[in-house]
Amino acid sequence: MVHRGITILVFMLLTVGAAGTDAALAAASKKSKRATAAGQSATETARRYMQAVAQGDRVTAGQLDFACQHRLVAATAGAVKSYPRAGDPLYDLCWNDLTAAHAPALKRSDLAIAVLWPSTGPLAFFGDELPQTPASAFVMDAVGISPPGSGLHTDITGSRAMPAASFRLKPNSTVLGAPATLVQATIRYQDPLTSPVTYAAGNVKWTSTIKRARRALKSVATQWVVLTGLKRHGFPGDSAVFNLPVATQPDVPGMVAEKVPFTTDTSRVLPESLEWWGPNDQPGTLTAAAARAAAFPDLRDRIALLNRILIIDPNQPDALTVLTRNLYSVLLREAAVHHKLAVKDPSLSLVVSEFYWNVYAAAERVDLSNDMEMGGLSQPSAADYLYRVLPALETLARVRPEQLDNRFRLGVAYRWNNDQLPMIETFEALVKDIPDNRKTPKAEALLQLAWSRINKVAWNRILHDPESLRAYGDAEASLANAELPLDKFLAEYTMAYSMIFMPNYGDKAKMLHHLTEAKRWFDEVPGKTDEVWRYFLHSDLLKAILDADPQFQPILATAETPKG
Repeated sequence: MVHRGITILVFMLLTVGAAGTDAALAAASKKSKRATAAGQSATETARRYMQAVAQGDRVTAGQLDFACQHRLVAATAGAVKSYPRAGDPLYDLCWNDLTAAHAPALKRSDLAIAVLWPSTGPLAFFGDELPQTPASAFVMDAVGISPPGSGLHTDITGSRAMPAASFRLKPNSTVLGAPATLVQATIRYQDPLTSPVTYAAGNVKWTSTIKRARRALKSVATQWVVLTGLKRHGFPGDSAVFNLPVATQPDVPGMVAEKVPFTTDTSRVLPESLEWWGPNDQPGTLTAAAARAAAFPDLRDRIALLNRILIIDPNQPDALTVLTRNLYSVLLREAAVHHKLAVKDPSLSLVVSEFYWNVYAAAERVDLSNDMEMGGLSQPSAADYLYRVLPALETLARVRPEQLDNRFRLGVAYRWNNDQLPMIETFEALVKDIPDNRKTPKAEALLQLAWSRINKVAWNRILHDPESLRAYGDAEASLANAELPLDKFLAEYTMAYSMIFMPNYGDKAKMLHHLTEAKRWFDEVPGKTDEVWRYFLHSDLLKAILDADPQFQPILATAETPKG
């Protein structure tokens, strides 16, 4: 009997234990299902919220935003059973809070020739404040809206439970709690020409005025804090995204305001996840964009689109070609504004404007040194264009060294920027690379080399510098190769000009001979005018020498203004 009793007791204990285990398993399963359901609800809420913000859907965004729902519930005595109607002012108020938080990223700072495409309208730029930027800014409706933008794509990549959030509906009221889920999502921007812009990786904010490199954002990872189980606290919806905190005031002035809601993490971007558009992503788009930019009537639009292409592919040859030609043309146009000569022949017009900057670069230099920001100017100065064209010319010379016209412009730009060694070395290399049978390009390279040497001597003010003799020799060699009257005029004139810096101005009779020959060839130049000849002969340094010696009176007479 004793054994039988023990057996019955053991059986009863086993039965009770099994029942308890089953109950525990059932409870755990139920809890797991609730957690899974909450996670799915949070994931769907985050997905819908991102889509609503990107599409400018104020109603859906407001209904899924915790701060917006909190504002509604806090202003109501009891529970709110349903969302306000679509036209309710609440949605506009909440949307205004959202756009105000996005505004710093849309404040344009790309002035003058640093402008980026889209040149007008919204341009999202995430700078040093990127870690503090709300996650919603990366899906704001302004991204990709301006033509030819095509928007963005969002992909949920995971979710996990996090410690519960806590908040009050009103000051000094009961602290409430709500389950919280962290949802991870990747945002991919479809169009490299309109995607947001950031500083390039590794850029540091220095106190100097060095311009930091920018990149076009291709994709970024974000995380979103989603609160669930809100209906039991009187909210009209059961889940909402904590994107922006609720605006609160401290209980005591000067103290820290309470955080509503309080969570262990926030909705934010993951800065280490940034991925930028690169040269191999959409090369056809960049090539087509360069051709499109070349056709824009407005210079600002042209520069903006070309700048956008070049922050994606700094070596894109088509964009570099269009940009350098445009900026060099602007510098020539700026010279024409100053010398005020109406020159109809394109070749002669180019020579006159280049000559203006050649002489100016070795003297005043103010317009070539004082950029828009430094001078407090309202429009770009010649210096702005020069500083922008130089690195582009250097890159293009490296990418396409066979493009001789670019290398010519590079050497001239070095001269105007007073980069003394490069301005000479660039043309020495050109003289060497151009075959002897190509006489006209050879003559031009020698002439430009001579002017680089002259500018070095003129700026350094070191008289009797052997560079003056070398400049004379280069101009003499240029004359030997010259085939066109314009090139022969320039060679003779340059020989005379180089003698300014020789001992006792060299042989004055020889200088007069070169100027006389220069006038003879000038008279055969298409489009020549007396005003242009007078401009060359009255160049400050040269005219001072000619005025000081009576033997130059015959050549000065050729530049006198007719009386009457």
